[in-house]
Amino acid sequence: MEGRIHSFESFGTVDGPGIRFVVFLQGCPLRCQYCHNPDTWDKNGGQLMTPEQVLARYDKNKVFYQKGGITVTGGEPLLQPEFVTELFALCKKKGIHTCLDTSGCTFRFGDEGYLAQLDALLAVTDLIMLDLKIMDPQKHRQLTGADNKGILSFARYVGQKGVAMWIRHVCIPTVNDCPDDWRALGTFMATLPTVKALDVLPYHTLGVNKYEEMGLTYPLKDLPAATKQQADEAKTYILEQFRLERQKK
Repeated sequence: MEGRIHSFESFGTVDGPGIRFVVFLQGCPLRCQYCHNPDTWDKNGGQLMTPEQVLARYDKNKVFYQKGGITVTGGEPLLQPEFVTELFALCKKKGIHTCLDTSGCTFRFGDEGYLAQLDALLAVTDLIMLDLKIMDPQKHRQLTGADNKGILSFARYVGQKGVAMWIRHVCIPTVNDCPDDWRALGTFMATLPTVKALDVLPYHTLGVNKYEEMGLTYPLKDLPAATKQQADEAKTYILEQFRLERQKK
């Protein structure tokens, strides 16, 4: 079994609990306007590696990961579910905490083969970091090139399976930074029984140079970066809505 690997980060601090070894996989079906890793889109790119080779990289600095673990992200890691399942199974044998950072965009409810593979992966996953970009389906399509029906179904499915979830949300000025958007996200989060945390990150423009190097036009080139204050305001509002909805249940 080999997976297509884009890159690694040895000391990730925003990719799950503790210090993490972060594995970026190659390939993504979404085209998010604010994506800062367009070089991960091509599913045929990257380098081929086995799970054992990836863990060998982890082991080089494993002393630093005792309160952390390994996070697989992308691109979209659920384009390579068999590889991630095998990697995480090896991690569990070694007592390594496993985190999957995903948009959930590959979810196909009713596809028995797909669900069996997903169940196998979830069985060896300690934490799902789910990227929820915006709740309105039309705005989601404008922002990513796809609707969010499958993503929301994935979130519900993970909750039903009892796997812990952290919600990750990027605050993008003029795109998803209004009370209506925050209220909708907080309301939806309240329906997910295994949500443990919410991370709201300010939109940044660090990917602009990559687009230029790749000969691509950056879709949000005229949009200023968000401030930490804007992200904190969004987080406070979303969590307040989340608590109000939970109190109703």
